[in-house]
Amino acid sequence: MPLAADQLLRVPLLPVLAAQGFSVRRNARFLPEPSGPREGREGRGPRLRLLIAGDSSAAGVGAGTQSQALSGCLVRELSRHYAVEWRLEATTGHTTLDTIERLQALNGQFDMAVTALGVNDVTRAVSQRVFMERQSRLLALLTGKLGARRVVVTAVPHMNRFPALPQPLAWVLGQQAARLDLGLRDVVESCAQARHLTLDLPDDPALAAPDGYHPSPKTYAIWAAEAARLLRQA
Repeated sequence: MPLAADQLLRVPLLPVLAAQGFSVRRNARFLPEPSGPREGREGRGPRLRLLIAGDSSAAGVGAGTQSQALSGCLVRELSRHYAVEWRLEATTGHTTLDTIERLQALNGQFDMAVTALGVNDVTRAVSQRVFMERQSRLLALLTGKLGARRVVVTAVPHMNRFPALPQPLAWVLGQQAARLDLGLRDVVESCAQARHLTLDLPDDPALAAPDGYHPSPKTYAIWAAEAARLLRQA
C-alpha cells in the first residue's frame, strides 16, 4: 500500500512536529481522572451488566466527577429501562493493548460493553494493521470470555480538531487517527455483536474540556445518549 501524504511528509516535518509535541506537553494542562465510584447498581427493570473500558476519555477526564463523565451519563440513560450493574475499567494513557491486558484479568460476566480507545495508539505510532489486530482481539475477549452480546465501539476521535494541537501536528495526528478509525470500522463490521459509534459534533468550544484535549461534561452527555441508543437496539 503506498504511503499517504502525511506519512511521506513526517520526515521533512520531523523537526517541527518534535518541537510542537514538546511544546504541547510542556504547556499542557493535565486534568485528573474524576472522583466518584467506578462500579455500582442503579435503576429498576431487567438486569443489565455493563462494562465501560478504555483510556482517559472512558475514565471521564474533563469532567469533575464520574456522575458528569461517560460512566455516570450512560448509567443514567440506561437505568431508565434497566437495573444496571456497571463497572468502569479505564486509565489515562491506556492503549488497546493495555486494555486487553487489563480486561484479561477480569473474571466477571457482562451483557453489554462500551469501549473508547485510539488516541494513545495514534500518539504511540501504532500502525493500522496492528491496531486492527488488537481491536479484533479486544472484541473477541469482550464477546467471548466476558460474555457481552452487544459492544459499542467508539470511533477514534478527530484529533485534527483538538484545540490543544497546533498545525501541522494536528493534521498529522488527525490523518493517522482517521486511518486507524477506518480500520476500526472494518473490524467492527466483522463482529455481529459490535456497533461503531461516530460522534459528529460541531466546532463548539463548550464541547472541549479546559485542556483542549478531552471531552467536556456536555460532550459526555451526548456521547452517552448515543451509546445508550445503540445498546438498546440489542
